Amino acid sequence: MTGLGQLERMTQFKEKADRGRQNLGIFAYPVLQAADIMVHKAHAVPVGDDQAQHLELTRDLAQRFNARFGEEFPLAETITPDIGARVMSLADPTSKMSKSDPSPRSRILLKDTPDAIVKKVKAAVTDTGSEVIYDWGSKPGVSNLLELFSVFTDRPIADLVAEHHSSGYGAFKLAVAEAIVEGLAPVRTAYDSLDDSEVEKTMARGAATARDRAEISMRSVRRRVGIG
Repeated sequence: MTGLGQLERMTQFKEKADRGRQNLGIFAYPVLQAADIMVHKAHAVPVGDDQAQHLELTRDLAQRFNARFGEEFPLAETITPDIGARVMSLADPTSKMSKSDPSPRSRILLKDTPDAIVKKVKAAVTDTGSEVIYDWGSKPGVSNLLELFSVFTDRPIADLVAEHHSSGYGAFKLAVAEAIVEGLAPVRTAYDSLDDSEVEKTMARGAATARDRAEISMRSVRRRVGIG
């Protein structure tokens, strides 16, 4: 159902294929992602900005299947936040924050200690000058920190700029770090309370439920394409 040209146009494939030298996995990933969404007949999917193109492919495939074999799949809508849809690297605000980045200072991990988070944010790349301004063109480093600040405090960026405009980068970064530490505290607490055996049981139950639901969808799909 998926055209070769469509997959070759995927941004993730074009950016990562040669660099990762794992062309097949990166090439096939959008189709597998589409299958995961379609088999459970999702109507909406929360994704980061970098995955929006894959959701468009999923919608195209669902529409193509429906047109050829009959109405089977909903056209999943994309749920993408206005702020924080793509979190950028602390070391290079022109690149996405990624766990595969060789520099651990480029990213914040959910399990990072408060001290580690403060240290990473304080070391984050900023821009010339000292004014806190939201402008991705001239101040990508500060703009990235402002978006993180807004996400973790649920406050408009304009309010944060007004409050910290002349406070200097040092005080601004500390405020951002404290907001992230506070926002991730419940996550760290929940993680530390997990029991490995209970997690395994939960995952097994989830996998069984997913398989049962998927098989219901696949029986319908097989009937529609004539291989049931």
